[in-house]
Amino acid sequence: MKIYTKTGDKGYTRLIGGKKVAKNDARVDGYGTLDELNAWIGLILAEEKVTPELASQLVEIQNILFDAGADLATPKIKTAFKVTPEYTEQLEKQIDQFVNQTPPIERFILPGGTPLAAKLHVARTIARRAERLISGVAMEEEINEAVLTWVNRLSDYFFVAARYVNHQAGINEPAYSRGGKVFHNE
Repeated sequence: MKIYTKTGDKGYTRLIGGKKVAKNDARVDGYGTLDELNAWIGLILAEEKVTPELASQLVEIQNILFDAGADLATPKIKTAFKVTPEYTEQLEKQIDQFVNQTPPIERFILPGGTPLAAKLHVARTIARRAERLISGVAMEEEINEAVLTWVNRLSDYFFVAARYVNHQAGINEPAYSRGGKVFHNE
């Protein structure tokens, strides 16, 4: 099997089912951003020391990201989508576990802390961008709505996972300070 097909050389690709769309089509942008998030998670797993439990969750998320991308690449005419509401329910259970193991939020938190937590915050922002793109698609055409719900919850998952990682490492989360402190070069 060849890696290159030359079908995209003129700026078009095909959705599942054969519909031809531009490479900058909103659907392609949405599932491309999910692919970017998947690669970012791969980098986290490759570069950071991750507990077996968190690693297992991240690999599960990577697999679901493939399912979500396939669902986005499939026009609504197909009836058997891969992502179901149960995916969101499972993610909510994992979110609740992290929340129950971290202190209450008393202020806005800046992304940072340990390198792993900071990378989880980057994953959160990529998930939020994917959500914005997917919601745009959903306003224009029918999609598997379970994908949008799951991606919304996914950004929450990365937020609480970052908090959990910092808490386990004994790192105080960077807190937002109104107006911040301005540094000048002197």
